[in-house]
Amino acid sequence: MEFDAVLIPPRRAAMLEQGFWHDRTINDDLDACVASCPDKLALTAVSLESGAVTRFTYREMALMADRIAVGLSRLGVGRNDVVSMQLPNWWQFTLTYLACSRIGAVLNPLMHIFRERELSFMLKHGDSKVVIVPKRFRDFDHEEMIAGLKPDLPALQHIIVVGGTGDNSFEKLLSGPKWEEAPDAREILTRHRPGPDDIMQLIYTSGTTGEPKGVMHSANTTMANIIPYAERMRLGAEDVILMASPMAHQTGFMYGLMMPLMLRASAVLQDIWDPKKAVELIRGEGVTFTMASTPFLTDLAKGVAESGQGVPSLRTFLCAGAPIPGPLVENARKVLGAKIVSAWGMTENGAVTLIALDDDDERAFSTSGCPLPGVEIRVVGADEKNLPNGTEGRLLVRSCSNFGGYLRRPHLNNTDRQDWFDTGDLAEIDDRGYVRITGRSKDVIIRGGENIPVVEIETLLYKHPAINQVAIVAYPDERLGERGCAVVVPKPGQAIDLVAMVDFLKSHKVALQYIPERLLMLEQMPATPSGKIQKFKLREIVKQAAG
Repeated sequence: MEFDAVLIPPRRAAMLEQGFWHDRTINDDLDACVASCPDKLALTAVSLESGAVTRFTYREMALMADRIAVGLSRLGVGRNDVVSMQLPNWWQFTLTYLACSRIGAVLNPLMHIFRERELSFMLKHGDSKVVIVPKRFRDFDHEEMIAGLKPDLPALQHIIVVGGTGDNSFEKLLSGPKWEEAPDAREILTRHRPGPDDIMQLIYTSGTTGEPKGVMHSANTTMANIIPYAERMRLGAEDVILMASPMAHQTGFMYGLMMPLMLRASAVLQDIWDPKKAVELIRGEGVTFTMASTPFLTDLAKGVAESGQGVPSLRTFLCAGAPIPGPLVENARKVLGAKIVSAWGMTENGAVTLIALDDDDERAFSTSGCPLPGVEIRVVGADEKNLPNGTEGRLLVRSCSNFGGYLRRPHLNNTDRQDWFDTGDLAEIDDRGYVRITGRSKDVIIRGGENIPVVEIETLLYKHPAINQVAIVAYPDERLGERGCAVVVPKPGQAIDLVAMVDFLKSHKVALQYIPERLLMLEQMPATPSGKIQKFKLREIVKQAAG
């Protein structure tokens, strides 16, 4: 595979000179861990369905990574070959990434919820040579699905099955044989180790706009983000990091897989989200930090409250993926006793803005934080000129962690000659330099020529006692152009109608033209794996409901 990561070479000299790129790879960090703390617990992986708990020290992790790497090379996998992996947060995910890094292969993580439609596009577009899947997960046969797709995937040579019983099982081909003891193992493991600017990850945007794009990242682009992120969160070798957000998403991959190893810390993986199990793991493993989207925070706070068991070791919960309602921050802070940190980022950049640990709690629900070192942000108008603070406009980012480009779609890179990346988000920056995401540029509702402050209205509605989730989207109107529809997922046993919603907003002195004129109830929101509500799907649902 040839990777057209055109955004990396022009930035190299400046990024090195400014100290933002560190010119190392995950191989260097793993080797350093083995040298400095070989017997420290590196990874604890918990499978909720089987009850299995698997642990690796750093010495054991390196040995298994080497074993899987040589096994992959026996299957013809080499430098720049794409290894796709549709696994939940299992130990095989972490170890396969480390194995790919040993031999210069590129890991393509795929969400385990993807099915034929998404996978047929991604596996073909990325020329995947190998795909690794569970035999069954959550009562779904992944092997059967991939086997059905294989005839239309000319580059795909091997389907490897974790927990399989045939000759193509992960255990038989990769993790079982002592490949690392083969006479040629050392040569295989050193011949094609990637450099810091080589593409090591191909990850597809989960799509709030509907079209997946293959994001290319190197060690330099990802580590340029992880290092200042960890510093702002004051994370170090003594921390224990829980990751229940899928590692096939950038949240899990960068901060649950790469970051603990870079810090010489310990990682705990949870494969199926269950708040009671999360409470148990936080207490039993001494978890100090976790990151996930807003629904995880809601569930965890509820789980702690219902169980009556506190989580005293948990210092920080970093919440990203969607704005955090103020009442949730207040409740979670009280129940968990942890600092609630808001953040904003993208697959293309990793985390871009975070609040600091010393910031007032108010900033966690009123902003998404301020830029990390090596990151600049601008808000511009239609003329591409900077807008005054407090004014909504298009959010542009220039970051040391900006991706290498979209695979085979450089015309969509959205990055100008000065390296400013158009995020597609609308935002405003306050006088302190903190950003508030106000929506997507394609999510704007213009009612009778006036922009509706969608995020503000949604934030208010989150305070309603009957509402669990809410999103406001546009629907066409002959006279006004667009009107707003509030799509609501009610809390269990609760209900709300249009009159009650309107009265609630009126009680908060909302301008009449800002109040949604329709209400649609759903049992569940369409969302990306990271928890971002897919408003393009909601618009389709609203349109269909209108007939």
